[in-house]
Amino acid sequence: MDDPTILLTNDDGIDAAGIRALYDALGEVGDVTAVAPADDQSAVGRALSYSVTVHEHETGYAIEGTPGDCVVAGLEALVPDADLVVAGCNEGANLGAHTLGRSGTVSAAVEATFFDVPAIAVSMYYPVEKDISLAEVDPDPQLFAEAERVATYLADHAPGAGVFEQADYLNVNVPIPERATGEMRVTRPSEVHMLEAKKDGEDIELTDPIWELMSGGEVPDPRGTDRREVLEGHTSVSPLTAPHTTEHHEALDALAETYS
Repeated sequence: MDDPTILLTNDDGIDAAGIRALYDALGEVGDVTAVAPADDQSAVGRALSYSVTVHEHETGYAIEGTPGDCVVAGLEALVPDADLVVAGCNEGANLGAHTLGRSGTVSAAVEATFFDVPAIAVSMYYPVEKDISLAEVDPDPQLFAEAERVATYLADHAPGAGVFEQADYLNVNVPIPERATGEMRVTRPSEVHMLEAKKDGEDIELTDPIWELMSGGEVPDPRGTDRREVLEGHTSVSPLTAPHTTEHHEALDALAETYS
């Protein structure tokens, strides 16, 4: 089997330490081309710009746009033969169901699925007391060792094992090496939501106390959820699908019938 062609992207920007770590590691698995934002585009979700400027980069292409822009431009114009999209390594965790639509890293993976290209989003949990980018922490490249290991393992084995016959994309979160057990757990996104909003004069501060709890070694999540397993030092892999699905809803059917 020929080596896969891998489109690598992120939301921290093409010069971030996390994407460089995966670029070097995934080169052992396939032909890697980075198509990533020229600067930090964290937490933009699946926002699209529709018209973007492209610059050549030593690893591929820098796009003046969002992660979604990068995937569309990459799969349609720059790397049209891509077999796999990998997003990351995000410098910070993407844990919990409520983060999936917000994260630029995860959204890049979701965007790929609409082109029928399997995708893997990779993020690293770093113990902090608030939701910040690791760019503020200045991460040592060695921190990405576990992310490199799992990204190369999944990129090399998941497609051939039939993983993407059931899942459209994988949301992967790894602990930092000093906390990593080296074990992988298949998880589901935690549904615990703790965001708070407090008004102070003319300002409203939004906070998420889950990060302080995690840094102290506690979470309100059961075993099998992404946050719990990462906190215990395991690599979390959540198999997910897109687009969103709906189910038959009798109450809404009744409303539709009486609408006119």
